[in-house]
Amino acid sequence: MTRSEGDEGRSIYRLRWVGYGLLLLALFNTIEIFIPPSFMNPGWELQTIGALVEQVPIPLMALVLIFFGESYDRTRLEKPLLKLLSWLCLLLALLFLLLIPLALVNTWRVNDQFNQRINAQSQQQLSQMEQVEAQLATGTPEEIRALATQLNSLGIAIDSQNPEEIKSQILARIPPAKDQLQQQAQAERSSQRLGLLKSSVKWNLGALISSVLLFIIWRGTGWARR
Repeated sequence: MTRSEGDEGRSIYRLRWVGYGLLLLALFNTIEIFIPPSFMNPGWELQTIGALVEQVPIPLMALVLIFFGESYDRTRLEKPLLKLLSWLCLLLALLFLLLIPLALVNTWRVNDQFNQRINAQSQQQLSQMEQVEAQLATGTPEEIRALATQLNSLGIAIDSQNPEEIKSQILARIPPAKDQLQQQAQAERSSQRLGLLKSSVKWNLGALISSVLLFIIWRGTGWARR
């Protein structure tokens, strides 16, 4: 063996060891992602898919380094490990492909949960305002003053202690407050939907690209499976 061949061999060994190290780090990260598990929770499942896709460059780089140099100067113990890793690439490629429909379903479910929560919050506030309107007609001066305090807590400023003035202010300010509340709820729904859609598209495309790259690695490592 010439000196240049020896230097090249040592470089290949270093790259392979770096690959094994990165693969172990990726394994630790994956275990951390699944702790604590919360299966059947669409939010947790979607975030887990996203985390898996976000960290997939590490195992991809690790596999490329491990398989670098193909069968050149492999130890006897490496051969069954390389065969296992090659088949693992195919398994992971299929797994990432199957994550795409799961991510799409969970995106829809999480968006539905967001909408239900926002609708419940806005409906609760609307109901409080409607109760205030209903109490105006029959309320005593003390009750009307209490209503003013309640509305102040809802963000509707009432700056009088006179019951009649309070009534007129309430009747004037509740309708636009209702409109503003509905607009805020719609804006929040739109913002949540947009953010969720952006994350879902990124993670689904990432899962697809990861699946393709893993399949390419599997196809290119047929020598390890022989």
